[in-house]
Amino acid sequence: MGEIATNEMTAQEAGGQASAGAMSLEELLSLPATVNVTTAGRALGIGRDKAYELIRNGSFPVRTLTLGRTVRVPTAELWKLLGVEERRGA
Repeated sequence: MGEIATNEMTAQEAGGQASAGAMSLEELLSLPATVNVTTAGRALGIGRDKAYELIRNGSFPVRTLTLGRTVRVPTAELWKLLGVEERRGA
């Protein structure tokens, strides 16, 4: 299993001014492969309504997956946006 390294930005910093419920880096690293929009918004430091608004406008900062009436966000894409990367063989 690889070690996790981060670039200079934390999850809260990457979302701009973080909301009170913003996600810690530890929480971000423990996310499953895909997350719901509310969780993705927390990772980015934005609220649920703003996240859905960005998705509707086509300006959410990462790809989303629409599965019927459900929208999921790939965690790997959130990590990439936030500067989280996995180092192998350390």
